[in-house]
Amino acid sequence: MALPPFWPESDVFEQIEMVRVATRSVSVYKEPNDQSQIVATWPRDSLLNVYETVNSGTPEYNPIWYRVFGGYMHRARLQRVRFHLNKPAESIPETKQLGEMTVPFVQPYRYTASDGWQPVPFRLYYSTIHWVMATEEGPDRKPWYRLLDEADDNLQYHVPAAYMRLIPPEEIAPISPEVENKWIDVNLREQSLTCYENDSPVYHATVSTGLRYLYDTPTGRFHIMVKLPSRRMNAADRAAGDDENVLAGVPWCSFFTDQGHAFHGTYWHDNFGMTMSHGCVNMVNEDAKWLFRWTRPVAAFEDIDKRTLAVQGYGTRVEIHY
Repeated sequence: MALPPFWPESDVFEQIEMVRVATRSVSVYKEPNDQSQIVATWPRDSLLNVYETVNSGTPEYNPIWYRVFGGYMHRARLQRVRFHLNKPAESIPETKQLGEMTVPFVQPYRYTASDGWQPVPFRLYYSTIHWVMATEEGPDRKPWYRLLDEADDNLQYHVPAAYMRLIPPEEIAPISPEVENKWIDVNLREQSLTCYENDSPVYHATVSTGLRYLYDTPTGRFHIMVKLPSRRMNAADRAAGDDENVLAGVPWCSFFTDQGHAFHGTYWHDNFGMTMSHGCVNMVNEDAKWLFRWTRPVAAFEDIDKRTLAVQGYGTRVEIHY
C-alpha cells in the first residue's frame, strides 16, 4: 500500500479500525484458520481496514482473526492502530515532555546544516513513547516536534507535531505509593503476571516471556532496578523475538536485571500468552504503563532524571517461576 510522505491533514481516518503488519509479512486466508487457502500476503507496515473481529476457536492459544479485504488475517503479528491528529503545542517546557504517537507510523527526519532535512533509518510507530524537546518549524514549514533519542544524546530528530499526543505529568502519577509491601509474581508456564499488595492480588495480566531454550526469561527473585518511560532497543536486545532492526520508543520499561531483562509495552506483536521475546516480559502497553506507575522506585514525572531519562533504585520484588 503506497502512502504519501505525510498523512493527510484530515480526521477522515479517525473512526476507521485498522491493522498494521508488524513483521516481514502476514498472509490473508480465505477462512479464519491457517489451514485454509492463502489469498494474499502483505509486507511490513501495510495498513488494512478491519471490517470484523472473529473468534474462530483456532488456534486455541490465540483464536482471534480480523476480516479484511479479501479474507482473514490472524492477529499474532498485527498491530491495531488508529489515526488521530493533535493540536501542536506552541512550546515545550525546559524539563522536556513525554509524547505518544497517534498515527500508524511516521518517518522521522533530521536536520543538519550540511545536508538539510534527511530521513533517519527507522520509523516510529503507533503508541510508542518519546521525549519531546521543542516545537520547531519542519520541512513543510509547519510545527514539528524535536525528539531526543533516549539511547543517543547526540541524535535528535523531528516528526510532525500533529502526530503526537503530549502526555501530562498527572497521567503517570504513581499508584498506591503509600503501600510498602508490593511484589510481582510471573508464572512462565501460564504466561501470566499478578501484582500483590501484601497478600492481596490487585492486578493481573497475560504476558509473553522469552522463547524457550533460546532466550529463556530467568527464574528466581529479582527487584525492579531501573525504570524508563521510553527506550530504544534493537534486535539484539531482550525485547522482541522479531526481525526488527530498531525498536524505537519501547514504552514503560521496568528493568529487573543488569543483563537487560525488563517488563515493557509491546507494539510489534499481539500474541500474548505465548513465548515471544529474547528474555523480557512483553506486555500490552496499558498493562506495562500500569506496572510502571505502581512499582517502586517511584517514577512520577518529577522523579525522572531528565539527564539520564531514568529512575534508579532498589525497587519492587519480582518472583519468576514455572
